[in-house]
Amino acid sequence: MKGAQILVECLKREGVAIAFGIPGGVNLPTFDALHQSPIKVILTVHEQGAAHMADGYARASGKVGVCLATSGPGATNLVTGIATAFMDSIPVVAITGQVRTSVIGNDAFQEVDTIGITRPVTKHSYLVKDPRDIARVVREAFYIARTGRPGPVLIDLPVDTTISEADFIYPEQVSIRGYHPQEAAPTIQLEPIRRAAEAIANSRKPVIYAGAGVIHAGAAAELAELAHKARIPVTTSLLGLGGFPETDLLSLGMLGMHGFEYTNYAVAQCDLLIGIGARFDDRVTGKPDSFARRAKKIHIDVDPSSINKTVVVDYPVVGDVRQVLRELNKLVGPVDTREWLKTLAEMREKYPLVYKEKAKVLPQYVVQQISEATRGNAVIATGVGQHQMWAAQFYQFNKPRSIITSGGLGTMGFGLPAAIGAQFARPGETVWDIDGDGSFQMTAQELATAAQHKLPVKVAIMNNQHHGMVRQWQDLFYEGRHAQSRLNPVDFVKLAEANGCAGIRVEQKDQVRPAIERAMKTTDRPTIVEFMVEPAENCWPMIAPGKPHDQMLGTYENLKQDGGIPQRRRLSEDDEAKLSLG
Repeated sequence: MKGAQILVECLKREGVAIAFGIPGGVNLPTFDALHQSPIKVILTVHEQGAAHMADGYARASGKVGVCLATSGPGATNLVTGIATAFMDSIPVVAITGQVRTSVIGNDAFQEVDTIGITRPVTKHSYLVKDPRDIARVVREAFYIARTGRPGPVLIDLPVDTTISEADFIYPEQVSIRGYHPQEAAPTIQLEPIRRAAEAIANSRKPVIYAGAGVIHAGAAAELAELAHKARIPVTTSLLGLGGFPETDLLSLGMLGMHGFEYTNYAVAQCDLLIGIGARFDDRVTGKPDSFARRAKKIHIDVDPSSINKTVVVDYPVVGDVRQVLRELNKLVGPVDTREWLKTLAEMREKYPLVYKEKAKVLPQYVVQQISEATRGNAVIATGVGQHQMWAAQFYQFNKPRSIITSGGLGTMGFGLPAAIGAQFARPGETVWDIDGDGSFQMTAQELATAAQHKLPVKVAIMNNQHHGMVRQWQDLFYEGRHAQSRLNPVDFVKLAEANGCAGIRVEQKDQVRPAIERAMKTTDRPTIVEFMVEPAENCWPMIAPGKPHDQMLGTYENLKQDGGIPQRRRLSEDDEAKLSLG
């Protein structure tokens, strides 16, 4: 078989049903072989869009996403998307074309050192110079991408490798020297788990801090069992949202820079913090040496390099999160947290998540209305900025894989292509991209991709005509000098219509819910809803860079003293009743 045919046969055996990309001179043999296969290839407008679609597909489905690009600029256009997946531990296999092996290193047309460029942002990168190696490399690439701490892998294929012939031998087993992920270990070490269980038993004010590792490991049920069995409240990172239902009595919501005020106070006062599948990144910890300073710390993670990387912990547990929690749940029993839970309930009432009504439409209200209209059952993708934090704060996430957002790299432009990938992964479900006008414009050209396939993706654009988070920081830390943060106005309704999408503009509060419901009823094409929101609205609360996580700006008391009673974050009536002090 030709190398390209071997590649396609391997992709089929790996269960690949869809891939995203753009053809070019040196990867034409690959695209020609894909064209004759059952694998659906989605032609994107830009290679960055292809990488984000593969990423969104992987996050929404739990499978490995696949993207393709040609050599040179095609490959370099993938890099931002690959880095985004790498920072958030998302399994993606990127397949790039390369110039002929005989001219590699000679500055041939559209040649770059793709391996050298991508090595820092991949789990592994391959340059395949012999067609006999393709089957082994593809098998290893998917194995590496999905095992241990997941992440992207790149395969660089010179054009002559794809047109040369070799015998096809599919390796049934994978054996990689030096790579032995914890997930593949037949047993896990029980002694660290026993010590963690003892620490839990001796605590009186414990808090679980759950990250995306819970979702990657498929461990939401095990997390819920631990929380309920031991009566421990749960907070999550941004990427951990949905790993524990926010309607649960034990939910504390999101922690960190723009996390809930009462949640940050809870972590500041706890005596035991149980980190599960989380990195303790700077947006959560604030000033690391003062983070949860009263607490002993447990850290459960599949990646040993993550433990003690940012915050020194007392009880490290290395292993697959799901396996570890299953063993831990055998050892823990009810913990006497009655007084602690009562204190937290009082804190929830004293320091609620709020916003103040203004004359113009507010983004927080828009997100609440989307949450209520979808009953929390949609897949929510976001760009990066204020709108991302408002989505995390005011949408009620109750299921794993319901938030698709760039956490580690903070990639503006991620929202729309990621939503497209998620919609392909879950065609029968409602997918919203909650976006900002600045972030959306970075990949807005992918509207054409969504329209071509008649995807019912809904896009909520919070149009404040600014790079909103940049403007907020300029107001807070740069004496209000708005250096290049104001955007030129764009008519997003016309942009939508030009791309074959439905477009709706909302300028008044009473138009918000009808516009959302109209978008929900449109199923034959994408719908863009442009919300003309308050330009000067800030995202509160906020921990200033380098400050302790319990020293927040824009707190409930701050907003009350500024005049007027703020509007509280709303849950459903049933959920409010459950969470009330009564």
